[in-house]
Amino acid sequence: MKHSAVALFTALALAGCNSDSSNDDGKTLPVEGVKVAFMPDIHFHDVYGDFQDGSFDGLYNSQSGQGATIRTMMSQMKSTRLFNENYFAMIAALDDIVARGIKYVALPGDFSDDGQPVHMRGLVKIFDQYREEHGLEFFAAPGNHDPVRPFTQPAGKSDYLGRDGHEQRIFSKGKDECVGYEGDWTIIPTDNPLPTICTEEVKEWGYKEIMGILSHHGFDPQPEYKYFETPYSSDEARKNYSYDVALQEANYANRMYEICHEGTGGEHKEDSYTACSMVPDSTYLVEPIEGLWLMAIDANVYRPKADSTGGENNPGDYDGSSSAGYNMMLTHKAHVVEWISNTVKAAKEQNKVLLSFSHFPMTDFYNGASEEIEDIFGEGNFQLARQPEDDTSKALAKTGLSIHVGGHMHFNDTGMKQYNIDGETYTLFNIQAPSLAGYIPAYKVLEIKPNSQVEVETVVLENVPRFNELFEHYAKEHDQLVESGAGEIWNSEILDAESYYELTDWHIKELTRLRFLPEEWPQDIKNMLFNMDGKQMLILSQLETDITVCQLKEALGLPCVKTDGAGAEGQDDLNDFIQDWSLGKEKAEELANQHGMALIDFAEWDGEELAIDFYRLRNADELAFRDIEPSRLPQYKLLSEELYDMESEIHFGEDYSVSTPVGDVFKVRFGTLFYILDRFATGEASDNFLIDVEQGTLTDLKTVADRESLQ
Repeated sequence: MKHSAVALFTALALAGCNSDSSNDDGKTLPVEGVKVAFMPDIHFHDVYGDFQDGSFDGLYNSQSGQGATIRTMMSQMKSTRLFNENYFAMIAALDDIVARGIKYVALPGDFSDDGQPVHMRGLVKIFDQYREEHGLEFFAAPGNHDPVRPFTQPAGKSDYLGRDGHEQRIFSKGKDECVGYEGDWTIIPTDNPLPTICTEEVKEWGYKEIMGILSHHGFDPQPEYKYFETPYSSDEARKNYSYDVALQEANYANRMYEICHEGTGGEHKEDSYTACSMVPDSTYLVEPIEGLWLMAIDANVYRPKADSTGGENNPGDYDGSSSAGYNMMLTHKAHVVEWISNTVKAAKEQNKVLLSFSHFPMTDFYNGASEEIEDIFGEGNFQLARQPEDDTSKALAKTGLSIHVGGHMHFNDTGMKQYNIDGETYTLFNIQAPSLAGYIPAYKVLEIKPNSQVEVETVVLENVPRFNELFEHYAKEHDQLVESGAGEIWNSEILDAESYYELTDWHIKELTRLRFLPEEWPQDIKNMLFNMDGKQMLILSQLETDITVCQLKEALGLPCVKTDGAGAEGQDDLNDFIQDWSLGKEKAEELANQHGMALIDFAEWDGEELAIDFYRLRNADELAFRDIEPSRLPQYKLLSEELYDMESEIHFGEDYSVSTPVGDVFKVRFGTLFYILDRFATGEASDNFLIDVEQGTLTDLKTVADRESLQ
């Protein structure tokens, strides 16, 4: 017992519209039973992309017989998305959609890997194939990766996988070392094992090029559409719809708006506004089948920098859109928000079913735990800048919009916000669809039901054909990393994955180990986390001791700032602590027994496994239950309840190691951590549920048996 307590706390001490589609009774719509699939964040990278200028042939793949143009496994394991295997995942998802008889596929942004020509051509080729062979119709809305800036700009990556497992740098003209040469492409010698390839195939296209190549997949009206408009359509075109007029008005040049550094330009512009510029907006409304309106909102906001001259020749004069979202939509694209409100009103008047989608979330995606996340992980971490303010959600709800499907976060989540505004109740449902490029790979299906209801189903990709086709290249990369003596590298056991689902689980585990824990977690929490198991955590939750962190350090022979009498009786302090620990253990055993558990079972998981489960739940919500040991969630719940009540009564300053009792340090830091974990696991239903728009309710359709089967 003495050895266990001392070993643990050696580590702890280091912590410091237009047509009428209703029938005669005005209630039943012909779209009942119609399903729409929503697939955000595909991040398509054409792994067999054709560099048409001949600058890069890729790596010969023995299974496909083609040249693989891929990123390194190391880059994948440190990114929030896979770059390569999602190519196969998208094809598998489209095959699944075809098998389900679904005809409409909405793409809420980041359908590309930064809008490079080589990847965009490959993406459109696949979309065209599924449209021609299976009758699928695609409706794209842009994300912050497509385009990265409103206008085309030089770009590239330093982490393509080249020969012999080395990194291959590939950039376009004007980026990094790719300067001062003639012609379309060249090779630049460097000090790296491989020379840099310079090619225009990897520049980042702007709106004009991306909207052009995807014009027949949503961005432009098509002859078969029942209706199509944009925020820039004329009133006459709305009243008397015709394809020819709609096509003319949807021209790229007609979809420009003025944006200034301080806010929306045009009729919204104030005299003090500066750095104003004209940029494109791809927002549109389409009626692909009579009675169904799909609203594709372009929620990208590329704000001109304060000293911007703007324009197509200065793409770098604009801020990125990654963290702007709907908070900035309200201030910098006010005309689009007004259009949303008008469109919602028209949908009600004409008895249309309106489903909206965009890349960015409209509501909180942390189940109300944002303040706690900021408290423990710090301002600016955990992508908190991307979260809509409550006032933003309220303004969006006031437009009357009910159902919105978003992406961007790669999370599976459901947000429901209800507001009483001027005596009227508005309910906004934000459905966060997960990414096919990460954990858990899935897409959403929305089915139109009678009586203003919509059923939401989450389809998880269990198996993906050819998912391991590129593993032979990663094996060479791993050998090279080991041979070169590289630092911490990815675990080669990844290459034993037997399914794409298992690969994505490896991805979240390695991402946690290689990026999240090193970059996001405070050092004192990591010191405790890496040296404790669940049993010790439950004991700590019951520990009552006056021994401070500083006293414990000195008792263990570790340095600590001297205080009045601190550490003067080091061995006595250690003996007192061991006695207090024994009492805490007895209380922990009693607490576990009261809840039908055994203390020894808590020892089956440690702090690193806790961190992985933390990110599993953050990313996948209830879908993650299948990957967490059945006994573990109740144990997490118990710790959350015990610690959160305690930590609210404990306060300590920055130099808490001097005067704060050891147990209190744990209770405060881990009390918040377990509360956040519990919030991740207990939000609104996010797997299979029913939305009633008129009643403003959400009903979970999963049975108790369903949940138990996952757990």
